[in-house]
Amino acid sequence: MFALTPVVRVLLILNVLVFFVTNDNVIQQFGLHSFLSDQFNPIQLLTHMFLHGGFGHLLSNMFGLIVFGPMLERFWGQKRFTFFYFFCGIGAALLFSGISYYEMSGVYESVRDYRADPTPDNFIAFFTQHGSGSLYDQLAGFIDRFDAQPTNQQYIDGSLQIVNRYYNDELNQPMVGASGAIFGVIMGFGLLFPNTQLFLLFPPIPVKAKYLVIFYGAYELYSGVYRAQSDNVAHFAHIGGMLFAFILIKYWGSQRKTFY
Repeated sequence: MFALTPVVRVLLILNVLVFFVTNDNVIQQFGLHSFLSDQFNPIQLLTHMFLHGGFGHLLSNMFGLIVFGPMLERFWGQKRFTFFYFFCGIGAALLFSGISYYEMSGVYESVRDYRADPTPDNFIAFFTQHGSGSLYDQLAGFIDRFDAQPTNQQYIDGSLQIVNRYYNDELNQPMVGASGAIFGVIMGFGLLFPNTQLFLLFPPIPVKAKYLVIFYGAYELYSGVYRAQSDNVAHFAHIGGMLFAFILIKYWGSQRKTFY
């Protein structure tokens, strides 16, 4: 069904093989952690690209690779395509990590402020700003008891433990997946073959590659800026992959060619 090229085939095999040996320990060690985390290791900028959180995650990324990757590899050759793939993936990881650093720095400031003044109102304000609706609902009972006894040391200590645990959980949550590289591949395809007709499954209509790239980029930008706290998708990694693909292709001075 798909005419796989050599590099695409190797990437596909590596991702599938790694998936079957992946467990929680592997993800914690080789998934990409925040720069602020003690678990961060520079090698994670590369290794996270071969880890996936589930079969659906793996399937969606590998589908994008085998659909859009071979044409780019034939156009550029193996060496340039390989460089492009990892440039986009690592670039996406750097952008994601930079934004994560900024966000987690803000969370840490809120944690520090709460430690200095652990009151029921400040506890509610902290999770209103940083927590999800579902998390707030889980804490509703504790909040009511704390609010009723604001000077009770047991509830003060409990609230500090909850806030600290929330910060540590967020800080040490690893990001995994080849999505940054794959979105770079999608962007590259759209830039080099903008008028190629693609037939979507949902809805089942034909669309030119350039419009698909525009839609993906706009959706990811919107989701990255306005995403819900419960959204575990690394939208800024997707945006980063597309951004670094655009930069590299422009740097290479590639000329857009029209294919039908």
